[in-house]
Amino acid sequence: MFNSLSEKLESAFKHLKGQARINELNVANTLKDIRKALLDADVNFKIAKDFTDSIKEKAIGAKVINAISPGQLMVKIVQDELTALMGNETSLMDLSKSPTIILVAGLQGSGKTTFSGKLANYLKAQKKSPLLVAADIYRPAAMDQLTLLAEQIGVDVFVERENKNAVSIAQNALVYAKANNKNVIIIDTAGRLAVDELMMNEVAAIKNEIQPQEILFVVDSMTGQDAVNTAKVFNERLDFTGVVLTKLDGDTRGGAALSIKYTVNKPIKFMSSGEKLDTLTVFHPERMAQRILGMGDITSLVEKAQSQFDEAEAKKLEKRIRKNQFDFEDFLTQIQQIKKMGNLKDLMGMIPGMGKSLKDVDIKDDAFKGVEAIIQSMTVIERRNPDLLSTSRKQRIAKGSGKDIGEINAFMKQFDQMKQMMKQMSGGSMPGKMPGKMPGLRR
Repeated sequence: MFNSLSEKLESAFKHLKGQARINELNVANTLKDIRKALLDADVNFKIAKDFTDSIKEKAIGAKVINAISPGQLMVKIVQDELTALMGNETSLMDLSKSPTIILVAGLQGSGKTTFSGKLANYLKAQKKSPLLVAADIYRPAAMDQLTLLAEQIGVDVFVERENKNAVSIAQNALVYAKANNKNVIIIDTAGRLAVDELMMNEVAAIKNEIQPQEILFVVDSMTGQDAVNTAKVFNERLDFTGVVLTKLDGDTRGGAALSIKYTVNKPIKFMSSGEKLDTLTVFHPERMAQRILGMGDITSLVEKAQSQFDEAEAKKLEKRIRKNQFDFEDFLTQIQQIKKMGNLKDLMGMIPGMGKSLKDVDIKDDAFKGVEAIIQSMTVIERRNPDLLSTSRKQRIAKGSGKDIGEINAFMKQFDQMKQMMKQMSGGSMPGKMPGKMPGLRR
């Protein structure tokens, strides 16, 4: 996520390496590179200039205490400015009214329909009862897609295939939601390849008729400055309440994330990556600034872990680790829980210092596939008693998992090493800890 921007900002700070203090000259060189990094990330020139001017004002004459270096001070100033540029405070949706109506708008291909499904899944996890509404009357596949997403999530969807009036569909959906005790209505509207008057009039008419509490503008974060310009046009007509950044798992330069709040003065409320329905997260400006600067995002990582790991089960697991009873079934459970947390490379990138080292590392979603195949080729007794694995048993497991005996032996050795490490570290909380090297994970 924003790897290119992160690298260029890191390179810019090198001008201050070994400097005793901050002065006009070394600040000028640093700011020049920061401004260039922002422009390369498709940030508008005025925004980039205002950003660096603000940094210069705060940096020149700043006192550097003995405990930190000029470079560290500059990183802190840039972090604060990035946080401010993206909105400073986390902005949550207003769900106080029942039913809460959420209107989803944006260009075609921005990921509106997928986001609508993810939002319904997110709200369901918060014990809400969402209703998805297919108000895209121009793209039949949108109705099919939303219906399929609703089935996967286990929520209701409102579809009127013969109705060719989006405003009427939204009105009827509101009646249906009230009659069926749905407390959140998510309306997926039509997109276009470009802004046009027909689309703007239709979306504006839906807004005027149903008076939504939230209007979310969905932005494909890979489109950079174009997305910001489109957001400005939409905001002038809809006065939306927040922005959603999608496709952050792609080759994202960062222009949209860094420019939208400055341009339309509306908060970024969510960010999304990938097609999986559990990859929607609340946008935190401070945490994103930390990630851009290579500091990781431990807070978000812990929150993801807490959402997947049951506290009672974690305590049971810790007791098993202390007694050296951790077995293959425990390990398989841990793998499955970590997979539910999201993309593995993205998760590892939240660990401070890991982002740079993972730059050229290919970690796929099926990275644990080989390990799972080995464990699933064991009998229940073997999973619960790792010491039973004799040579003949290992040969059978190798054949069943499609591995050779050398890979099985390597796995066993690394599993034993991990058990010892976990036992030594069991004075702390261990749920979710995974080894740095296991078969199936490419370094």
